[in-house]
Amino acid sequence: MKVLILIGNVPDTTTKVKFNASRTAFDTAGVQWIINPWDELALTRALEVKEANAGAIESITVANVGRAETEATLRKALAIGADKAIRIDADPVDAFTVASLLAPHCKEYDLIFAGVEASDYNGNAVGPMLAEMLDIPSIAGVSGFNVENGRPVFTREIDGGSQIVEAPLPVLAIVQKGIAKEPRIPAMRGIMMARTKPLQVVQPAAAEARTRYAAFDLPPAKAACKKFGEEQARELIHALRNEAKVL
Repeated sequence: MKVLILIGNVPDTTTKVKFNASRTAFDTAGVQWIINPWDELALTRALEVKEANAGAIESITVANVGRAETEATLRKALAIGADKAIRIDADPVDAFTVASLLAPHCKEYDLIFAGVEASDYNGNAVGPMLAEMLDIPSIAGVSGFNVENGRPVFTREIDGGSQIVEAPLPVLAIVQKGIAKEPRIPAMRGIMMARTKPLQVVQPAAAEARTRYAAFDLPPAKAACKKFGEEQARELIHALRNEAKVL
C-alpha cells in the first residue's frame, strides 16, 4: 500500500498576525513555519501503522504546493520518518488551486491523508475537492486508522459512539484530532537521514484560482477587563445589564 500525506506549510500558532500595507496579503516577515498540525498527526499515525504491520505499507510520501521556502517543512516530515517528498513549485493561492495542482501527482497512491483543515485559513476544502477530482471515495472526520488483513480500517467519532469504516482502494481520508496522540519529534538520526532522502520538485500544471482576497482586517481589540470585588455585587449586575447587555 502506497500512502501519500498532504503537508500544509502554516505559521506557528504563536505567530502575531499582520498584513501588508494594502491589507491584501498576510505579511510573512519573521514568521516561523510548521507542519499543519492535522497533517503531522496523520503522518505520525501512518508511521505507527507501518512499523506495527510489516509490509502492509510499502512507502509513505509527503507532498505540498509551495515555493522553495516550504522545503524546511517537508524536510521535517522526512526527518520524522516519511520516505520521500514532493514539492509542487507554485503558490498555494486557494483550495481549488492546491487540489488541482496536487491531483496529477496523487494517482499512483492507494491511500491519501488530508488534514481536516489548515490552521491558517481553516478552509476545510482541499481534501474533498481532491477526492472529487480523482473520482475516488473520501471519508471525513477520521479519528483512527489501522490496517487489518491488509486493508485500511478507519474510525470516525459520531453522536453516541464511534463508527468503523472500510473502503476500497484508492481512498482519501480526511483526518481530525485524535488519529494520533502526539506528533513525533524528529530524532537526530532522522534529521541526518532527511538530508539524503529524495525531495522531488515538480513544475505545476495549469490551475485557475477561484478565490480573490479583497482585504483582510484584524478583529476589533477587546475591551479592557473589569474586576469586581465581593462587596460590589450591585455594580457587577449593573455592568452585566447595561454594558455587556447579557441580563
